Amino acid sequence: MSETVSVNEPTAHGPAATGEAADLLEALAKHRHFLRFTTHGLTDEQAGLRTTVSELCLGGLIKHVTSVERGWVAFLLEGPSAMPDFTTWTEADFAARAEEFRMLPGETLAGVLAEYGEVAHRTDELVSTLPDLDAAQPLPKAPWFEGSAKWSARRVLLHIIAETAQHAGHADIVREALDGQKTMG
Repeated sequence: MSETVSVNEPTAHGPAATGEAADLLEALAKHRHFLRFTTHGLTDEQAGLRTTVSELCLGGLIKHVTSVERGWVAFLLEGPSAMPDFTTWTEADFAARAEEFRMLPGETLAGVLAEYGEVAHRTDELVSTLPDLDAAQPLPKAPWFEGSAKWSARRVLLHIIAETAQHAGHADIVREALDGQKTMG
């Protein structure tokens, strides 16, 4: 399992996060750790197994959280144009999104975790350099967003934290059903 790096230390690419940004990144790091920990010691096959009535598997949960974090970071950088217009999605678009929740042939747990690590590193570097957590952008078009709502960088980070924590909980259930192992307790 990879070692956790403190977000309060400077990176080779930029300054350390301070204040509220450091607090948000610390919370995100904790939930990322719990999510990654659910896969500790598993094979690729085990990471792809569905152990409950849901479609969820551990590798797929990490793929999904990676995609979500990548998308919201793009939103922070580029605004709503970086995200899809969900109101125009086709059945094929939804089927492709469902693939995020599965380990596909040729995918490995190590590869999924490495990609998640890269996205996490990029997020941490961006947040460390954001000049204003209050800067807001209009949300992309989606049936689940209010028509004219805007989210600040802070709100986006809180959403990434919540998404990661929620799926870390799902992963804990999937892992416990797989072999009785628990993240905590």
